[in-house]
Amino acid sequence: MKLNGEISYNTDGEEDEILNEVNSHKFPIGFVSPQPPKLIVGYALTSKKKKSFLQPKLVALARNKGILFVGIDLNRSLSDQGPFDVVLHKLLGQEWFQIIQDYRQKHPEVTVLDPPDAIGRINNRQSMLEHVANLNLPYCYGKVGVPRQLVIRKDPSSIPDAVTKAGLRLPLVAKPLILDGSAKSHQLCLAYDQFSLTKLEPPLVLQEFVNHGGVLFKVYIVGEAIKVVRRFSLPDVCKQELTKIAGVFPFPRVSGAAASADDVDLDHVAELPPRPLLESLARELRHRLGLRLFNIDIIRENGIGDLYYVIDINYFPGYGKMPEYEHMFTDFLLSLCRTSTKSDLLHEGVLDAKSVLITFSCGSGRNRELSRIWLSKLLESRIQEEHIAPLCLRLTGKGLLAFVSVRSSITSLSWENSFFHISPDPHH
Repeated sequence: MKLNGEISYNTDGEEDEILNEVNSHKFPIGFVSPQPPKLIVGYALTSKKKKSFLQPKLVALARNKGILFVGIDLNRSLSDQGPFDVVLHKLLGQEWFQIIQDYRQKHPEVTVLDPPDAIGRINNRQSMLEHVANLNLPYCYGKVGVPRQLVIRKDPSSIPDAVTKAGLRLPLVAKPLILDGSAKSHQLCLAYDQFSLTKLEPPLVLQEFVNHGGVLFKVYIVGEAIKVVRRFSLPDVCKQELTKIAGVFPFPRVSGAAASADDVDLDHVAELPPRPLLESLARELRHRLGLRLFNIDIIRENGIGDLYYVIDINYFPGYGKMPEYEHMFTDFLLSLCRTSTKSDLLHEGVLDAKSVLITFSCGSGRNRELSRIWLSKLLESRIQEEHIAPLCLRLTGKGLLAFVSVRSSITSLSWENSFFHISPDPHH
């Protein structure tokens, strides 16, 4: 069976043949393919996201660096697919979140980008910016805050009074409270007068509009790396306009429409925020949100050079609009490969202090499957009898990794001629 044309899975007949070879030990250990993948990334994306993110330039560069993208079949159990080193996903809904959460518990050795509970923190626009409001960044390069906002959950007729009591100033940006992946959840409006507020549809967030010179800064975060680009935004609103304009007007998607524009066109319009400030902000939000793939929309208040506002945070944003995103993303994925070591699993509680890492090259395709089944059977029988308990298996492009917990009576473990050799402690 083919999964999105990337990986072949064995038929029942092939499985029987493999098991026969496993049981008779007639295949060599140490299979090596010419250029085995270093990292296998399973992805679960909407068709729109797949098209915008998995562009040919990303896929080609990834292959050259030893990274293989494999589509996840949503009609099959996730645990039955793979094996994966990384699972990359952007699907909303409680059912999918439960699937990915269960998968993380069963496969703690796989990096999931990102955890569903962390994603949920920024799917609500009320809680999204609370993490920014509570930041206490050094004031060396500027101050970062959030616009004043008010949550309206029901009854549009009560909005004018609520706005007055909260002391919010017009105009107000109206945003749907919940981000559910639909186009409607991204539809924003600008309300110019009190009467028009009753035309809005709760639940929503009302946010004070801050004049920012018509320029938005999008800060893309990929792991520890950041990239900042300028985008056109809404023009400033003067007091005279407020007396002449009434009504609620939908936002033009100026930021998205300008995404393909050359960033240098805005060089003379707005200076980028200080790099140390953005790095500090990104680092703090990575820690507080528990996310590694997100972007921050920032504006600078017009006339006040060092006062910045975070107005939105998005999980797994449109990286395809970012110049040379393929290099940034592949470097990040390879960094996951390098840092996914025994120390990480010890920290996460997957391994204990007496764990041993066994690894041997097993090539790819059919040989990988042979090796996986062979070592699984070995760990279930012979090794367990010798006081070694299997903890987890991880099949990667570099080889098959077996993490085993060694009891105190075992001092060393070695691999030779297809068998584990165990050295008992003479004191036990």
